[in-house]
Amino acid sequence: MYRDTIAAISTPLGEGGIGIVRISGPGALAVTKAIFRGKLADRQLSYGKITDPETGEHVDEVLVSYMAAPRTYTREDVVEINCHGGPLPLRRVLQLALRHGARLARPGEFTLRAFLNGRIDLAQAESVLDVIRARTDASLRIAVQGLDGRLSSAVKDLRTSLLSALAYLTARIDFPEDEIPPQDVAGPLNEALRSVRRLIATADAGMVYRCGVKTAIVGRPNVGKSSLLNRLLREDRAIVTPIPGTTRDTIEEVANIGGVPFVLVDTAGIVHSKDLAESLGVERSQRAVAQADLVLLMIDVSQPIADADREIAALTVGKATLVVANKSDLPRQAHPTELGRPVVHTSALTGEGLDRLEDEMLKLALGGAVVVSDAPMVSNPRHKDALERAARSLDQALQDLRAGMPDDFITIHLTASLSALGEITGETVQEHLLDTIFANFCIGK
Repeated sequence: MYRDTIAAISTPLGEGGIGIVRISGPGALAVTKAIFRGKLADRQLSYGKITDPETGEHVDEVLVSYMAAPRTYTREDVVEINCHGGPLPLRRVLQLALRHGARLARPGEFTLRAFLNGRIDLAQAESVLDVIRARTDASLRIAVQGLDGRLSSAVKDLRTSLLSALAYLTARIDFPEDEIPPQDVAGPLNEALRSVRRLIATADAGMVYRCGVKTAIVGRPNVGKSSLLNRLLREDRAIVTPIPGTTRDTIEEVANIGGVPFVLVDTAGIVHSKDLAESLGVERSQRAVAQADLVLLMIDVSQPIADADREIAALTVGKATLVVANKSDLPRQAHPTELGRPVVHTSALTGEGLDRLEDEMLKLALGGAVVVSDAPMVSNPRHKDALERAARSLDQALQDLRAGMPDDFITIHLTASLSALGEITGETVQEHLLDTIFANFCIGK
């Protein structure tokens, strides 16, 4: 299945200076020679033209890099054809490659081959996608740490320690008549459990940096929601007018606040309306609240708290919520604490209170301000789940050990823990999981 040759466009479609068609597999060189007119040399950039062999038509003027296995991304022969970055020349070059021996790559298949050929492990492969999707410097740093193998190294050290304990217990089971020197089992298992729990403790913050915090900005019309969005983005993204109800749909943008990507959703003002467009906008606003990780409930403190404010506050029950008491540059008429949520006074017009609002948003998102460091950080829900299962199995093994249970019971739990840890790096992964993981990649990576 993976001994054929694949090809795909590896740069985003659209107009640009350069676009790349990537080819990988045992036939990569032969495919390229069939359509490229120029001299090819290993690890050198070669100038020439892509030509249709059947018609002699020159399709594009290109630079081609040929890299022989195994020192390549996939550990196969790899060719990258640097074309002019327009949709048509890229498609024509790709079609020629497919006609002369390659097949179209599936999503993530280049990276899948890098994993299957042992160049990277599964956690590193997943970090490739995280690097591509990173939206802040902090999330990029975590992704690069994963790509460098920080988490993988920690997991492999844990597996080595547990394998040693498992080998000792298995020897005691299989050769009861032999005099096997005693070995401390409880100490390494306790240390392994502590290490796993330390990794798990980084997961919630790590996933916040990786996935972002979906934040709904809600409130009555004309309380300043769009102005706040623009302030947090440091740009004029939403239309702001004195006319209530300017926003009739949800607007979604990403703000980098303290390294955390906050996915800000500016919603239509929540009111009871017979206007069809406005009522549809209100429905979407209510859905945005339901789907949000964090809600910024905006009120106008220059007016008394209205029943509508209380109704909107009722929609946020069970959600992490901050009351943003806006228009604090005007005489205050409201008492926002009566809404029963933490309050931050701001002026979207002047920027007053914006720093404090951002600090409070970070505290709620990170649950106590976690700073990205050089230590391994878990940022993938799949990895967190595997670590939690490994911790439960380790804890059970230690309980059985303290209770004096037979070695067979302890080895069952150790084996389960090893299997869970192996899922992170791909040592015990199943094919259906690989399909699920790499289906999220773009074609060409």
